[in-house]
Amino acid sequence: MSEAEAWARLDAELAAWNATGRAATLWWRDDDVGEATPALLRLLGLAGRHGAPLALATVPAWATRALGAAIAAAGDRVSVLQHGYAHENYAPAGQKKFELGPERPAPIVVAEIAEGWQLLEARFGARFWPAMVPPWNRMAPYLAPFLAELRYRGLSQFGPRTRRHPVRGLLQVNTHVDIVHWKGATPRFAGAAKLTDEVAGHLRARRTGAADPEEPTGLLTHHAVHDEACWSFLEELFQRLARHAAVRWLAAPAVFSDGAAS
Repeated sequence: MSEAEAWARLDAELAAWNATGRAATLWWRDDDVGEATPALLRLLGLAGRHGAPLALATVPAWATRALGAAIAAAGDRVSVLQHGYAHENYAPAGQKKFELGPERPAPIVVAEIAEGWQLLEARFGARFWPAMVPPWNRMAPYLAPFLAELRYRGLSQFGPRTRRHPVRGLLQVNTHVDIVHWKGATPRFAGAAKLTDEVAGHLRARRTGAADPEEPTGLLTHHAVHDEACWSFLEELFQRLARHAAVRWLAAPAVFSDGAAS
């Protein structure tokens, strides 16, 4: 599929949403946040220009005072989610990377998670929203009940969710379109045609009932590794989506509130 064909498909899908009178809800999560780097400031500027709510998956052990100041200056459309604790890989060599996995005793992992909440709340105050984003989008299944017990409101990984509530009190809302291609020696832009088609595809699956219609379509970025093609695509995506009456971007507090997508 060409880039022009992909954009046309997305336009047609959003027109179909508009015809139903429903809002095509989307949300934006950026991972691996910790410092107020030039790339992070560029991301905040992009969000501000387009009025797009942004959820920053922030690593507690990395979070600096300068980051707190940058987020405070960015306005209340920017929220902070918890991205593990230190973004450390504890998986054996040759296996997929895992911080919140089964390799360590549960009390240690849970204690780190709780400490991470305290660090982020102290640094970001009301900007912190208690939702867990596991590093590498992986988490041992046994942890979900602990998150609920610790009063986390949300869980976010990657791909269409299989359950709205993994456990009682914990709402799962994932991302679905990652603009970075990770295979190979260097991360790079995944391609406009591919990504645009993925946005349209998830929206269509929701509209037709092939995917959970109440799970907002999630855009995933990683500012630290963006090349110029990534930045250009985001500019165009926000500009194009702004032309459609059906599009509704959600901030993190709405994303992780039951009923937000409907």
